[in-house]
Amino acid sequence: MANHKSALKRIRSNAAKRLRNRYQAKSTRTAIKNLRKATDKNEAATMMPKVFSMIDKLAKKNVIHKNKASNQKSKLARLVNSL
Repeated sequence: MANHKSALKRIRSNAAKRLRNRYQAKSTRTAIKNLRKATDKNEAATMMPKVFSMIDKLAKKNVIHKNKASNQKSKLARLVNSL
């Protein structure tokens, strides 16, 4: 167990950040899944900017790696263009 006040605070703040990161990452994964399920090109095209924004936010906060974000966006763009 932590012995210093700052270490205890760090444990609390890390737990809160972890929950926030997990929630945002899961929400993004669900949005990506919904975008992949879309069969109408217009519907997918309207969803795409929102999903891209979510992915960019995760990369900016280092929840996911920037290259992974780039790869996901590229694959989704190719998928939407092929519809």
